[in-house]
Amino acid sequence: YPTCEHTLARQAREAHMKRFCKAQAIQRRLEEIEVTFWELEQEGIKLEKLLRDENGSPADQQTQWTNQLLYLVQKKNSLMIEESDLMIAVQELKLEEQQWQLDKKLRSYMNREETLKTPEDCKAEQETLAQLLKVVNERNLLIHIQEEKRLSEL
Repeated sequence: YPTCEHTLARQAREAHMKRFCKAQAIQRRLEEIEVTFWELEQEGIKLEKLLRDENGSPADQQTQWTNQLLYLVQKKNSLMIEESDLMIAVQELKLEEQQWQLDKKLRSYMNREETLKTPEDCKAEQETLAQLLKVVNERNLLIHIQEEKRLSEL
C-alpha cells in the first residue's frame, strides 16, 4: 500500500499548505483592519473637534459633520464584525490543524496490532481519542456560533 500512503501524505501536505495560506491571508486582513481602525479613529477625532469647536458654523455644515461621524461609526462597526469573523476563522484553522495532528497520532496507535500494544499505548490511544473528540466538539461549537451569527445578520 505504498502508493496509497504516498497519496495520503501528499493530500495531507496540500491540506496543511491550504490552511497555512488561509492563515496568512487572514493575518494580512487583520493587519489591514487594524490600520483602518486607526485611520477611522483619527478622522473621528477631527470631526468631533470640528463639532465641538465650530459652534458658529452653519447648521447644514454641522449636520454634514455629524453624518460623516455616523458613517465612520457604521464603518468601524462593520470592520469589527469582519474582525470577529476572522478571529473565528483563525480559531477554526487552529482546531482543524489540531484535529489533523490528533487524527494522525490516533491512526498510528490504531495501526498497531492489538497484541503488540502495551497498556501505556492503550491509555495513550484513549487519551488521544478523547482529545480528538474535544477538538471536534469545539469545531462544531464554532460552526454553530457562525451559523447563529449569520442567521441573526439576516
